[in-house]
Amino acid sequence: MNVLKNIFGKSSYSYVEKIHNVRKFHLSSANKTRFVQYTSNENTQSLGILSKDSTEVIDLSNVNSSIPNTLVEYLRNESEYSKIIPKILNEKKLVYKTEQIKLLAPVTKPDKVICVGLNYKGHCDEQNKPYPEEPFFFTKFPSTIIGPNDALLLPVKSKAVDWEVELTVVIGKTARFVNIEDASEYIFGYTVAQDISARDWQTPKKNNGQWIFAKSMDQFCPLGPCVVTKDEIPDPHNLQISCSVNGVQKQNANTVELIHRIDKLVSYLSELITLLPGDIILTGTPSGVGVFRNPREFLKPGDRIKSEISSIGVLENSIV
Repeated sequence: MNVLKNIFGKSSYSYVEKIHNVRKFHLSSANKTRFVQYTSNENTQSLGILSKDSTEVIDLSNVNSSIPNTLVEYLRNESEYSKIIPKILNEKKLVYKTEQIKLLAPVTKPDKVICVGLNYKGHCDEQNKPYPEEPFFFTKFPSTIIGPNDALLLPVKSKAVDWEVELTVVIGKTARFVNIEDASEYIFGYTVAQDISARDWQTPKKNNGQWIFAKSMDQFCPLGPCVVTKDEIPDPHNLQISCSVNGVQKQNANTVELIHRIDKLVSYLSELITLLPGDIILTGTPSGVGVFRNPREFLKPGDRIKSEISSIGVLENSIV
């Protein structure tokens, strides 16, 4: 389909071009694609669609004022906005090279950031802990979210900052009392997250054993690079997930190891709280975290974390 044959856009931005080879975008459906948030050199935030090879972004919200510039706002009325996108893609569009823009976290200011602990068999095994019979949850502040290439400033009050790569669910519509068999209807897509953790604040001596600061210090939730819609991922329980520090692999597993599957997590949570469009659920981390290595390993200035999940993408965050 020659959707983007003539997609120009006159812009003050330094790099806008025609796209002649449109096949790599695969944009026949607005519900089957890769959403990003980004800024141009004018520092205006926009919602866009990332190409399959991650080299280009098609702008949505700057060329049509009816499309919001954040994914959370988009999801609040996704059924209506998704009808507009095919028409936008047949008109003149702005197309940017990814190296000419700044990718932001694909979800910002969600109502909730929910995390699942002890949800990979290998992560339980490395702690000699039994597999939980019920999901174990904690939260991060939404303000901890940073972008897929942002620097992470180590906190002054912790000397034991650790990595935890996680497959992350993005809720697409309001969910309350959802049956397991219907849970996928409430999922918009998936992204990659790092559940950065201050291990020295996960002890009974700190904050009376509560994890809120261990998990919610500033910048403790790198996220991105995109939200891949669920139709792009036929089975989220069969994805390779890995994390390396300075090029040395630390975590390497498959989401088949998840103890509590994603449909159960969504259903379980919906019986306790109302999940809202844009809420994110970090589904747990596999084995290989620093605190359970011998000797223990923690992040230090100058380190670079690479977090990757197949079919979604890569985060690369430097430590400063």
